[in-house]
Amino acid sequence: MKKQMLFIFVLLGIFSLLFSQTPPDTLWTKTFGGYNDDGAYSLKQTLDGGYIIAGWTETYGTGGKDVYLIKTDKDGDTVWTKAYGGTRNDEGFSIKQTSDSGYIAVGSTYSFGAAYEDDAWLIKTNSDGDTLWTKRYGETNHSDRGYSVQQTNEGGYIITGWTESYGLNYAHAWLIKTDLLGNKVWDKIFGGADTASYGRSVQQTNDSGYIITGWKDYSGTGDYDVWLIKTDSLGNKLWDKRWGKGYYDYGRSVQQTNDGGYIITGDTRPYGATNSDVWLIKTNANGDTVWTKTYGGSADDRGWSVQQTSGGGYILTGYTASYGAGDGDAWLIKTDSSGNKLWDKTFGGSAYDYGRSVRQTNDGGYIVAGETSSYGSGGKDVYLIRLSSEVSVDDYPLQTLLKRYYLYQNYPNPFNPSTTITYLIPKESFVKLKIFNSIGQLVKTLVNENQSSGEYNIIFNADGLTSGVYYYQLISENKIITKKFMLLK
Repeated sequence: MKKQMLFIFVLLGIFSLLFSQTPPDTLWTKTFGGYNDDGAYSLKQTLDGGYIIAGWTETYGTGGKDVYLIKTDKDGDTVWTKAYGGTRNDEGFSIKQTSDSGYIAVGSTYSFGAAYEDDAWLIKTNSDGDTLWTKRYGETNHSDRGYSVQQTNEGGYIITGWTESYGLNYAHAWLIKTDLLGNKVWDKIFGGADTASYGRSVQQTNDSGYIITGWKDYSGTGDYDVWLIKTDSLGNKLWDKRWGKGYYDYGRSVQQTNDGGYIITGDTRPYGATNSDVWLIKTNANGDTVWTKTYGGSADDRGWSVQQTSGGGYILTGYTASYGAGDGDAWLIKTDSSGNKLWDKTFGGSAYDYGRSVRQTNDGGYIVAGETSSYGSGGKDVYLIRLSSEVSVDDYPLQTLLKRYYLYQNYPNPFNPSTTITYLIPKESFVKLKIFNSIGQLVKTLVNENQSSGEYNIIFNADGLTSGVYYYQLISENKIITKKFMLLK
């Protein structure tokens, strides 16, 4: 409890100078796979505190590559694994836990695609990974892929990827909205008539629209720019933005930030350069650049996944050939809210290792998934790395922190259906903790009692409430502190 509290204070900047160059400890690492190649693209912490991983396997399944799902407990030990596919190549690129505690995964299928061409493939499972249904999207003799999926506020799913169907001469970024059973409600295609473009990451935004990142060839030369697209709730484009430095600039991950803007990671290879650098781009709500940062050395470095952390900074993972122990290492970078690097850490051995997905955990640490050729059972294996938070609680006495009333941002946020609200009170007092909906109506009173000084963690369960923006408010003596959070079902 004390460790979680101090972690959040650190990220808020109170002790940032003390740990800015000290990465957190590695708590454990795990590998999954067999004698052939296996890898991971997507990772989420689950409601039970464990983890769900999506990727691909050549070891298990029915042949070629199969979609590979791995469920672990909080310590990274296997709960179950599943392979989905046919005799040809099938891959899973993105996974989320759904409101029924099952899972939704998206990727591509060559086994079941029309005329054995790639189709975007959506897989719905129960909590044990058993298939409930699957859906394919695409046309005969064309390649189509799904790369990112999320369950939406109003039900159903949003997918982005790319399509070469519908009479297109080149690949185009693709946005698909489905109902709860995966039936297509609508889809939208973005791109120019004579140039290629790709969608890689999608998230529903606070206004019920969507934000997409990927890359686009604007000039027809094969040189790509990072591309950001904002749509309304029906997928109609409101605006788009692009960033380019030269040859190959890719946007691989996007998230809406607490200020309503967006954070993007990927990589950039400017004109004249022989290798790429990790690229982090921060925008405002209109997609205008607030700042950009690059990270890398003399060799090839790439960004794959980014998340805003509870204190307003960012955690990103990818790959570095500039640093580390071998041909390439998984790379984790922590920044402040302006993109300044606070610390970084590499993971791997003498061979090739990659970080594909990173999340901040419920206790303020970090979890990274990717692939490793240095460790495991042979070939490439799924690589799972668990880290602590940055600072040891023993370094700072609790009594030095309990100087004022403080209400933390809940975690996780957005949430479904439960989230933890943490607050501090400096002295014994009567405390109220209330939940309000977006129009100010009282939804629930969580606390209404006299409490001693200290830190309190309250779990709020939103079963029975609809998706949307809510507010939680701490009231004690003359202090009233209010924060916003979002329920996504």
